[in-house]
Amino acid sequence: MGVGDGVQDEESVTEFPTKSRFRYNSPLVQVALIGLVCFCCPGMFNAVNGMGGGGQRDTNVANNANTALYTTFAVFGILGGGIYNILGPHLTLAAGCSTYVVYVGSFLYYNHHKHQGFAIAAGGLLGVGAGLLWACEGAIMTAYPPQNRKGTYISMFWSIFNMGGVIGGLIPFFLNYHRNEASSVNDATYIAFMCFMTAGTMLSFAILPPNRVIRDDGTRCSNVKYSRVSTEATEVLKLFGNWKMLLIVPAAWASNFFYSYQFNNVNGVLFNLRTRGLNNVFYWGAQMLGSVGIGYILDFSFQSRRMRGFVGIGVVALLGSAIWGGGLANQLPYSRDHQPKTLDFKESAFAGPFVLFFSYGLLDAMFQSMVYWVIGALADDSQTLSRYSGFYKGVQSAGAAVAWQVDTHKVPLLSQLIVNWSLTTISYPLLVLLVMLAVKDDNKTLDETVKEATVPSSNKDVTTTAIST
Repeated sequence: MGVGDGVQDEESVTEFPTKSRFRYNSPLVQVALIGLVCFCCPGMFNAVNGMGGGGQRDTNVANNANTALYTTFAVFGILGGGIYNILGPHLTLAAGCSTYVVYVGSFLYYNHHKHQGFAIAAGGLLGVGAGLLWACEGAIMTAYPPQNRKGTYISMFWSIFNMGGVIGGLIPFFLNYHRNEASSVNDATYIAFMCFMTAGTMLSFAILPPNRVIRDDGTRCSNVKYSRVSTEATEVLKLFGNWKMLLIVPAAWASNFFYSYQFNNVNGVLFNLRTRGLNNVFYWGAQMLGSVGIGYILDFSFQSRRMRGFVGIGVVALLGSAIWGGGLANQLPYSRDHQPKTLDFKESAFAGPFVLFFSYGLLDAMFQSMVYWVIGALADDSQTLSRYSGFYKGVQSAGAAVAWQVDTHKVPLLSQLIVNWSLTTISYPLLVLLVMLAVKDDNKTLDETVKEATVPSSNKDVTTTAIST
């Protein structure tokens, strides 16, 4: 038996009513709550990063802090699923959320002292915390909803989460509106972000463990007890030989790789300080639209679940190719050595680059929601999905760590764009193959089908969800 929330057996937990969809222990409310936690913490973090350079004119401090962040995130993203299975959501989320406050505080410190050491150390600490938070989030978002509505719940989560980026984008826009020539955002901007992140840390204690969450049909999201360290270590190591996870690797690597290019070299280069904040509002707002659109396709476009997966991947592939093509047209006129005059939102030339940056946000949400839907279709219990989600976030973060150093070493901007476009393109046929081989039309994944074929019926759990490894 693990510690934390895992000390309670299913029989001893408090029972909640099961009639209302809006009851506290419903998947809908719990996914909304994890969305609000992410609104306050990674949502606000995205707003800080989206300004380019973390709100500083010198992007090196943010690049180095983000490299430290994503290096430790790569490790703890993979380990995070196992830690969640041992500690449960309360301790895992609270520990993860608190590190976001420290990270933004380090930029407040840098505003006055110009020493990178604190920011880099805080970035490394945030990588640990983010690994815990996102593994927990992945387990909740993919395991709590009913199988035939996972796309809808993912899009709901993504919309709430990215509203943090929208509100967070308004903070630097209004607080720095009259500072057109300023090189970095003011102290009040960072303090406002820290207040939101502190609220998110407190809200994390409202999340219920999976054995206390009951779907509308009366089934519990998971009936498993919390795990041991030895068990989780073994299961995490198995992920590196799991063919399903290996097919996801290119998509995971690509899914945060483009942030350094988009934030530093599109938003950070083409626009002035206040306009960068305004652009953030629409970048993360576009993510809300993108997640809702792809969520509808993945849940409602066809009766066949596999066909919905194929169509969703195809739509994202076509739209992605068009958007990266537009990015290429935008990138050709400028380079590191020949940077353009920064644009203000009141200028007519603002429109074209703004639409591109908006489209990048749209594509980001559609791409990541699509990958999460595929992961959610591979299993139906929170333990397995927490490991899968942790592996995805770990590989994603390793790619991001490399990307931030690519920008630090001044790799040509056109080369960065081509690499980003290529990485996303490679991932589409591999995801199609994964859906073809591992996702079944009868709402049973390959893992569950094998489990039922090998375990005698007398030994199966009374719940409707099978436990896969």
